[in-house]
Amino acid sequence: MAAGKNVVSKVEKIALPIAETLSLSVWDIEYVKEGASWFLRIYIDKEGGVNIEDCEAFSRAIDGPLDDADIIAQQYYLEVSSPGIERDLKKETHFQVFIGKKIRVRFIRPLDDGRRECEGTLAAYTDGVLTLEAPEGEMQIQKAQTAFVKAVDDAEWITGGNESE
Repeated sequence: MAAGKNVVSKVEKIALPIAETLSLSVWDIEYVKEGASWFLRIYIDKEGGVNIEDCEAFSRAIDGPLDDADIIAQQYYLEVSSPGIERDLKKETHFQVFIGKKIRVRFIRPLDDGRRECEGTLAAYTDGVLTLEAPEGEMQIQKAQTAFVKAVDDAEWITGGNESE
């Protein structure tokens, strides 16, 4: 895992300025092995959402600099895409963007009442603790106790829409 984090960190240093020149942002980067293959996934975003042309432009722009940097020893597949409407929230900046919006939380272990998931409005995120306004009341959730946190498919948070979808 440390090697993967090292690759992600190095790729991020290359990807951020390229995204900025294309008026995009980098939402997340993953370097993962699936079966016998390695995948470098770069999720890009912009206000109103990204389209296939944005993904193609970013992919073309980063391909050469990644090859020149030679930071990945093995063969890999480069995938550039949108993080999607029900995107994963992993970093503090992700949570800050989604304060006041609906999210879904899946827990590593079931809660005392047996639930594995809950949904509600993210009220705050501080020091790895999510404050969730759920139908059953306010909940304090340690990020470390979650399997995932995702945005809920709720058209209210999408600004500008995406006509290509």
